[in-house]
Amino acid sequence: MHLTSFEMEDVGGVPVGEEEEEDKFGNPPNKKTDVAKSSEALVEVDNKNKLLYSVEDNPPWYTCVFLGLQHYLMMVESTVSIPYLLTPLMCMAATDPARGAIASTIIFVSGIVTLLQTSFGIRLPIVQGGTHGFLGPTLAILALMPCPPEEELEALTYTERTHLWQTRMNEVQGAICVAAIFQVLVGCTGAIGALLRWISPLVIVPTVTLIGFSLYPVAASKASSHWGIASMTIVLLVLFSQYLSEVALPGFTWSRERGFTRINIYVFKLFPVLLAVVMAWGTCWILTVTEVLPKDNLARTDLRLDMITESPWFRVPYPCQWGLPTVSVAGVLGMLAGVLASIVESVGDYFACARLSGAPAPPKHAINRGIWIEGLGTILAGLWGTGSGTTSYSQNVGAIGVTKVGSRRVVQYSAVIMLLCGLVGKVGALLITIPEPIIGGIFCVVFAMITSVGLSTLQYVDLNSSRNLFVLGFSLFFGMALPMWMAKPENLRIIQTSVPMLDQVLSVLLKTSMFVGGCLGFFLDNTIPGTDEERGMVAWKDQLKPPSEESAMDHSCYNLPVGMDTVRRWNWTRYVPISPTFIGWGFVRKRCMKSSA
Repeated sequence: MHLTSFEMEDVGGVPVGEEEEEDKFGNPPNKKTDVAKSSEALVEVDNKNKLLYSVEDNPPWYTCVFLGLQHYLMMVESTVSIPYLLTPLMCMAATDPARGAIASTIIFVSGIVTLLQTSFGIRLPIVQGGTHGFLGPTLAILALMPCPPEEELEALTYTERTHLWQTRMNEVQGAICVAAIFQVLVGCTGAIGALLRWISPLVIVPTVTLIGFSLYPVAASKASSHWGIASMTIVLLVLFSQYLSEVALPGFTWSRERGFTRINIYVFKLFPVLLAVVMAWGTCWILTVTEVLPKDNLARTDLRLDMITESPWFRVPYPCQWGLPTVSVAGVLGMLAGVLASIVESVGDYFACARLSGAPAPPKHAINRGIWIEGLGTILAGLWGTGSGTTSYSQNVGAIGVTKVGSRRVVQYSAVIMLLCGLVGKVGALLITIPEPIIGGIFCVVFAMITSVGLSTLQYVDLNSSRNLFVLGFSLFFGMALPMWMAKPENLRIIQTSVPMLDQVLSVLLKTSMFVGGCLGFFLDNTIPGTDEERGMVAWKDQLKPPSEESAMDHSCYNLPVGMDTVRRWNWTRYVPISPTFIGWGFVRKRCMKSSA
């Protein structure tokens, strides 16, 4: 029986549901979606690992609101940190209210792209937000346009100062928009989907695992601002999500057919992050009011209150609000490095998210469509002037493993919350005031989940093989060692090819651990001799096979939400890489060879 967040009984205590005409999702008795069935097959062995909601399940709207807010809290700190890091380098004054406008803009655009991705893209519960992969190229662009001395800046009028930072923002916007066209082409042409025949478990493992490992400095940096509050958040999150996950609180619901019905609500399993944040935030507020925390401690709740007062109640972000983007070859080539790193990271996130949300491994057309939507989202982010692109958020993928909620609908509610917070400035500003150590504590748990998800793919691989152990160990170790060495100040200009743009591209790529580890795993696993069974390709390819007529519904969660009957009637859609009926370029080549013969 599919496990849900509620176990229903009537008031008298007699179990109900065995003779129900339909379940709470409106499904006939004993009839479940194929995705729900597939999620049960994945977790049938251990009831504690079962999902509360799989990818196509729709929780009640009030549950979606709280779960969506939970996802929003997970992504907002990382997303908003990008413009607040870049605006000083663009010569913007610390008191300029445009800082809040840029923060609201990136939240608003993230909501648009998340809605597009979950509805028409990969169609997994993937949250889209600002990517830190673009920071390196952006900083390189801004280094070519240094700010005047502080004395000169203070002498400028508000209009002159505004023109100064908008000129730099326009340069960053143009580089992001043009570089993102490459990502759109990669998705539309199916180039990334064609590579899946060589992407094995030993490629996925280092890529996804190093996403988690590479994020530990972010988690440690935020948690170290007050380890006491961060530790409290970690303890609460672990307590709610692991120890109390099977503890139900009593409640009642009413329906016209049954009247009052007693239900068991698994609050701790559904909202571990939200509960931990609220309790830790309340503790920080008490310590702030009683002046236990020093004035400059980042755990205080009154450090960012000026953001609330300065933010407008309502503001609609719009394209080119800071001026028309300007394009330079140097900026575009440098930004391509961030695009490549984003593509590699996103593919790893897709496989991790599918596994956590109870969905089959994503087929080629879904991956093509996901990369295409991310490219389109990055273009939108550039046009709106966020200072960054968009990418899938690994921390939100990890949150699915903690909450056991992999519903697509929840993330769509989160996207609506992003849109509202982007429009209502003071609401978005209030949530941004969450103390930094609380966010750091959450990241410590969630990033650890991402790491373990990456390692879980090793179940397909023969770990008794010395060949596999070498590929795995070297990819992971060198994937951490090289980026760490490249990041040292004395090695910032270590790459000298006499082509500055090439130097910049290589520097950014070699500083990205998931790119280094993934590429090493890709090269070694496809060049070192080994059998398909030894490499785990036999079991892995079974998941990647195009659905046959008998199992077509297994991948139905990746179909478009509307127009599928029309798409199936049109034969030409089989040759469109982003179409759910795409048959693959291998079939097309064989057909062309037969016709030419």
